[in-house]
Amino acid sequence: MASQYYLMSQLPAIDENDSKQLAITEKYFRDLCSRFLDEKSLKVLENLSLEPSREEVTTGSEFLDKWNDKERCLRLALAQIRAVKMKKESTILPGSCTADILQAARTAVGMDSPLAAEEFLNQYRMDTLNSMQPLDNFSIDAVYAYGLKLLLCQRMKLFDKEVGKVSYRKIYDEILGETT
Repeated sequence: MASQYYLMSQLPAIDENDSKQLAITEKYFRDLCSRFLDEKSLKVLENLSLEPSREEVTTGSEFLDKWNDKERCLRLALAQIRAVKMKKESTILPGSCTADILQAARTAVGMDSPLAAEEFLNQYRMDTLNSMQPLDNFSIDAVYAYGLKLLLCQRMKLFDKEVGKVSYRKIYDEILGETT
């Protein structure tokens, strides 16, 4: 546990509102963690992802299992709402899918701009992580939470309005069969 104090004290604060200016990269974060964490914790960290499996799989961390369940529910709710809009068959949501997750999914799907929807979902995910944040800022779960926040910020850095428009138009045209 003492090594986690050294690790967490070396990590720069993440400004969730300015994901364009990250003071740390995922590679550096993982490298730093490799110097301070035990093998079991590193194994869990190695599998840290923003995309949980469709099936419930234990990670070795109660915190990450809870996060993965919430993220899985959000993704399934988004898929279900989109399927209903398109009059397609959808999967049944798990019992752990709460009203706030469903409302977030409805709000995002109802937005006109895909970028605005992604920004909204990113903020929802950050708020969810903040609400789950361990009280002990030096716990292994705090390390995992930091890693997830970093991944979320890095993902948002990838979004570019113009590139998105071009990509959207290309996919839209392919669906309609207007290009080969």
